[in-house]
Amino acid sequence: MLTQMGHILTNMVDTIFLGQISSTHQAAGLLAASLYTLVLVFAIGVSYVLTPLVSSADFEKNDLKKASLFKNSLVLNFIVSILSFVVLYFSSGLLNYMQQPNEVVILAEPFYNVLIFSMIPVSIFFTCKQYCEGLSLTLPALYISVAGNLINVVLNYCLIYGVSFFPELGYMGSAWASFIARLFMGVSFLIYIFYSPLTNSIKHVYKQVKINYIDLIRLLKNGLNSGAQFTFEVAAFVIAGLMAGTFGKEVIDAHGIALHLAAFTYMFGNGIASASTIVTGNYMAEKNWLQIKNTVNSSTKVILLGMGICALIFVFANKYLPLCFTQNIEIVLITSKLLIIAAMFQLFDGLQVVFIGILRGVEDFKYPTVITLLGYWLLALPLAYIFAFVFNLTVYGIWYALLISLIFVALTLYFRISVLIKRNLTVK
Repeated sequence: MLTQMGHILTNMVDTIFLGQISSTHQAAGLLAASLYTLVLVFAIGVSYVLTPLVSSADFEKNDLKKASLFKNSLVLNFIVSILSFVVLYFSSGLLNYMQQPNEVVILAEPFYNVLIFSMIPVSIFFTCKQYCEGLSLTLPALYISVAGNLINVVLNYCLIYGVSFFPELGYMGSAWASFIARLFMGVSFLIYIFYSPLTNSIKHVYKQVKINYIDLIRLLKNGLNSGAQFTFEVAAFVIAGLMAGTFGKEVIDAHGIALHLAAFTYMFGNGIASASTIVTGNYMAEKNWLQIKNTVNSSTKVILLGMGICALIFVFANKYLPLCFTQNIEIVLITSKLLIIAAMFQLFDGLQVVFIGILRGVEDFKYPTVITLLGYWLLALPLAYIFAFVFNLTVYGIWYALLISLIFVALTLYFRISVLIKRNLTVK
């Protein structure tokens, strides 16, 4: 959970620093990050399928299988990250056609062109992270994330303002700080895998294993589904942000700030989801569906408690949390209202990500992909347009649409889990 929150902190730190320059620079950073994130999450989603497979190999104490899975996943994710970078590189011109304020787009383009270089190191980081989680090792990712975030904070300050021997890059310093921090995280994690006594059991067999069709296709097939699940959800939020941007740069900032805060609490759910994937993957290796059922019940209780607390914080601190990002009264007012809606979907946002994590642990990818497609693209986006532009609810209507889609996805995923558990317990 702390690792997941540490990852989102990189973007939050950038937003805070940019907000100290101006609301226009802050909006530019948010716009650039939204388009970058749209493709990034697909690459991250592809890496997530590694965890349950490594859990199974670790249960069997099969170092050759673990090494093969890691090598094939590393190659696959590297290729995906290269292709993603190419897509992002040739997509920069799209910023001019998204009906966003012109002064924001002008600043966003160079920021975006630096940000996209983070694609490859982030992909390496998540490949290593998912491998370690398959071994039930969650501390390495935490330590590296904390170190990366500290580097990002220091470099943001030094590169924006030109402290000491650092060049004064202005708002572009924030983009370079993020890239350098993420490069450190990816490279250091790769070194850790091969030299830490906790993970280097594959070192002596790594050169023996080859890139093979069976592992590569299995990772690719499941990875495409997992990546699509992430993309469908994030794309809905990104497109919602573009819709919000048509109402002005203050709304871009407010939407982005509220989304950052909601994403931060979402990482609590994502952390529980990762833990659920690990535990479920271990029980799946044993074909122990009774314990999988117990894991579902435990995860549900934990996420409802945790996200319930987050919802209360949003309700009672909705007027104070935005002040961490900006002093603009108009932006603070809009953000505070959006946080009330965000408080309403905290429970369902947490539930849906945990349920996806559990289904990932039992290697069920097809149905969650269909569910997320229906919920976020065929339900959320049309409703967002209708509420915002037909009913004139502006950005608030967009967030109501997102709330409805999260409720639908959470309930439908739970139904899918219930069917699988009932089917397998009955067979046993």
